[in-house]
Amino acid sequence: MTSAHTEPLWQPDEERIAAAAVTRFQAWAAERHGAPSEGGYPALHRWSVDELESFWQAVAEWFDIRFSTPYERVLGDRSMPGAEWFPGATLNYAEHALRAADERPHEPALLHVDETHEPRPITWAELRRQVGSLAAELRTLGVRPGDRVSGYLPNVPEAVVALLASAAVGAVWTSCAPDFGARSVLDRFQQVEPVVLFTVDGYRYGGKQHDRRDTVAELRAELPTLRAVVHIPLLGTEPPEGALAWADLTAADVEPVFEQVGFSHPLWVLYSSGTTGLPKAIVQSQGGILIEHLKQLGLHCDLGPEDVFFWYTSTGWMMWNFLVSGLLTGTTVVIYDGSPGYPDTGAQWRVAERTRATLYGTSAAYVMACAKADVHPARDFDLSTIKCVATTGSPLPPDGFRWLHDEVREDLWIASVSGGTDVCSCFAGAVPTLPVHIGELQAAGLGTDLQSWDPSGKPLIGEVGELVVANPMPSMPIHFWNDPDGSRYRDSYFEMFPGVWRHGDWITITDHGSVVIHGRSDSTLNRQGVRMGSADIYEAVERLPEIRESLVIGLEEPDGGYWMPLFVHLAEGAALDEALIARIKQTIRTELSPRHVPDDIIEVPGVPHTLTGKRIEVPVKRLLQGTPMSKAVNPGSVDNLDLLHFYEEVARKRAE
Repeated sequence: MTSAHTEPLWQPDEERIAAAAVTRFQAWAAERHGAPSEGGYPALHRWSVDELESFWQAVAEWFDIRFSTPYERVLGDRSMPGAEWFPGATLNYAEHALRAADERPHEPALLHVDETHEPRPITWAELRRQVGSLAAELRTLGVRPGDRVSGYLPNVPEAVVALLASAAVGAVWTSCAPDFGARSVLDRFQQVEPVVLFTVDGYRYGGKQHDRRDTVAELRAELPTLRAVVHIPLLGTEPPEGALAWADLTAADVEPVFEQVGFSHPLWVLYSSGTTGLPKAIVQSQGGILIEHLKQLGLHCDLGPEDVFFWYTSTGWMMWNFLVSGLLTGTTVVIYDGSPGYPDTGAQWRVAERTRATLYGTSAAYVMACAKADVHPARDFDLSTIKCVATTGSPLPPDGFRWLHDEVREDLWIASVSGGTDVCSCFAGAVPTLPVHIGELQAAGLGTDLQSWDPSGKPLIGEVGELVVANPMPSMPIHFWNDPDGSRYRDSYFEMFPGVWRHGDWITITDHGSVVIHGRSDSTLNRQGVRMGSADIYEAVERLPEIRESLVIGLEEPDGGYWMPLFVHLAEGAALDEALIARIKQTIRTELSPRHVPDDIIEVPGVPHTLTGKRIEVPVKRLLQGTPMSKAVNPGSVDNLDLLHFYEEVARKRAE
């Protein structure tokens, strides 16, 4: 794949390039740390990978990371897994997240927005006061460094306060969104044995109230390690018996005390989707997340004190943790609690307008839903403050790039980004000083030796290969919970290429350094030796107005054959007749590959997703191979388990 000669969709002008933090960082690092002063971002990236220790030292100094105990060196051990970052150093993540309270106490740290779409500010001083009060109360409850503190919370300011207070005392934060059922939450929290649980009585979504008190009671009964439960009355109810009231714990006016912990001290636990078994409990460190997020948000996203950062997310997705880290750069963070499409599909654009967001992040699926729903953001909303629209969750199709360019603004920086819960960051994506090409992520991230490898470990340019990272990143997991010998961690990322992180995505690195994501490599479509990612199929098929969503599976059969069905969830009023089937096949044949025309096109009542909204491909593949439901999928990880029975029935009929 070479598109060096294609015109970019967007090109930053000289003024924008000069003003970008990454430009100023490069000039500063050239003076002090030997970075190249010429050659722009490509030269800076090459240096950041070749001179890993110099680069990360420069990042720590540029962002003035406050080490209460100095580090002995940047990288004590660079082997993967097990890299040792900044040995000897102590610091605190929450202390850095609240630094802006010293200089701008009365400016908004958070803008809380619910489905009324009216922003309510919480100042830096008030956020700091609440964190100080809650941290003191956690210590009174006996919470010590290393203890786990859990939240069953929507995206509300209380969740941010609870995370920061936990980090302030050196506890380990973990959260799930309240739309998760009890079994899904217990699959996660029981692994880490929390001592405190923050809960709501319910939440509002889609204009309706959802009472969660019964679920909370079940969680309390099934988490025997809990010493305290804190009740947040979002629906206005009284605390249940034995629970503490949020207002009582956050009423004091005390300065927060920040426990100084080692660089690799655990900050939080995130969870993999867990579609085929118990979710992996991924542990990331205070220092690793701090420095990685400062780099990602301050340099790649170009965020600073004058910015407003809105990303639609829930507390059950790593993007929520990433969003909260916007505080590290002194940025005002928008905390939106509600449906992404209420009261209409354009809801997120309305929130962006009313908060005066400068960086607005969403999912590729939402962008495409807006395109299909005939939403016109620039016509209907004042989006003049937006500098960048970023997307993640799945690759943004080329049509999504064009739609944002046409319907938001021609001079719009579009950042399709890709990373993972596993690193709580991006491998590739936003660079404010580079052009944007349709369908491509701008470049690999600084300090990230991102490569595309063939099965023998040979790097590829312009060809599809495995996404690998050949050097350590500070935010890579320090370990998985309950994985004492590290075997599950090694098996997850280092089995195929020992000592090199293999992520499980198919990518192409182009001849001009951009990146194209083709989908998961473990659900790759391999027909007659020609490999294609499922994302390529979805992009082509879902451009058809009759197709709401699709799911493609490639199935190796015992006799050596290969069955490739395409499941389609139709738009309202559409019918899967011969004409539509022919159009689908013709679209794939002409736009992608004749080899990847599906063998069967099957209408389905819906496409199942993980709880964080990703299509479930591998479990469906296992069901179609005849694996029993109980072994093919973890039921607590699926948004609509009933949908899987349809695919189970397809497998049964094929086996007859």
